[in-house]
Amino acid sequence: MRILIPALLAGLLGATAVHADTTVPMYMATEKGQGQAIGEVTLSDSKYGLVFTPKLTSLPAGVHGFHVHAMGSCDAKEDGGKMVPAGAAGGHLDPQNTKKHGMPWDDGAHLGDLPPLIVDAQGNAMQPVLAPRLKLAAVSGKALMVHAGGDNHSDHPAPLGGGGARQACGVIK
Repeated sequence: MRILIPALLAGLLGATAVHADTTVPMYMATEKGQGQAIGEVTLSDSKYGLVFTPKLTSLPAGVHGFHVHAMGSCDAKEDGGKMVPAGAAGGHLDPQNTKKHGMPWDDGAHLGDLPPLIVDAQGNAMQPVLAPRLKLAAVSGKALMVHAGGDNHSDHPAPLGGGGARQACGVIK
């Protein structure tokens, strides 16, 4: 009985504990699947939302679209006879089925829309971004994606912000 009570308490406390930070290993996305490792992104819950802190290298300089995608896979997937890098990640996380790309704080937009990822002239991304509508529990088992180009957080003039091809991907555990 003495062993059972501490075990039960540990189980109850564990069930109500706040999630610890999660580190997501990131890899280049290729038509053959996972490519070279480029670093990691740490996800941390805060009272303001979910903080994404990148430590990424080997990316082209500039502004990149950054999103949580619906499926927890970074595998390439065939679409129209062509292999799409990280296509198995599906579309942007959109559990409310808004079908609208927008700002990270816009309640009427995809839940997976994040602020842009900024990559410096040396190919490094180190600046954290905040997703005010997300918590770690909502993105566990999903994919984190870096796109080749910027994101205007609108569906005009190009769908999904015009972010371009899927460039890097990691699965959130």
